[in-house]
Amino acid sequence: MARSSDLSLALMTLLPCLLLCTSASVELDCDNYVREACGVTRYPDLCIHTLSSFSSSAKRSPSLWARAGVSVTTGAAKSLAQYLAKLENTGAMRGRSNLAALSDCVECFQDAVDNLHRSLGVLRQLHGPSFYSQMDDVTTWLSAALTDEDTCLDGFEGQRGRQVKVLRDKVTNVSCITSNALALVHKLATTGPQTLAS
Repeated sequence: MARSSDLSLALMTLLPCLLLCTSASVELDCDNYVREACGVTRYPDLCIHTLSSFSSSAKRSPSLWARAGVSVTTGAAKSLAQYLAKLENTGAMRGRSNLAALSDCVECFQDAVDNLHRSLGVLRQLHGPSFYSQMDDVTTWLSAALTDEDTCLDGFEGQRGRQVKVLRDKVTNVSCITSNALALVHKLATTGPQTLAS
């Protein structure tokens, strides 16, 4: 009886330690997965920050990381497109050149969001026989989205003011996230269709 009680006490003492170790091990694995995936990107710290929540599901799957990258980019671009439209609709931006640049920027981001949606749709339906043509399409659309974002920034070249700086910072952030997604898509394209099952 005393032996059973000692065993129970030992298990109750060890169980929290085992759970803590297992939890820490899983967290370390997840951290390694996102660091490994983001190693191919131009902005790895931003990549880790924006994609770390996908670690436990994407693990070492290039197709899941590419999809996660484009999904996060789509959300960020949509959010910024709404912000830009609100700026335009409320007339909060002053100056004729700023208003013209803002109007162009709204149009650019609508186009970027469309390209990102197309890319995400294809990434969700990748299959072996048409893998490379699908990857060409996704790469083209992501590159176009990045160009749209850069074009938006070009309109504010030389402009000053707090709102312009905030807008530039927001657009630059989305451009960096898009660049990271494009790098993850390139990684998928180079690994080939055999990685789709993983």
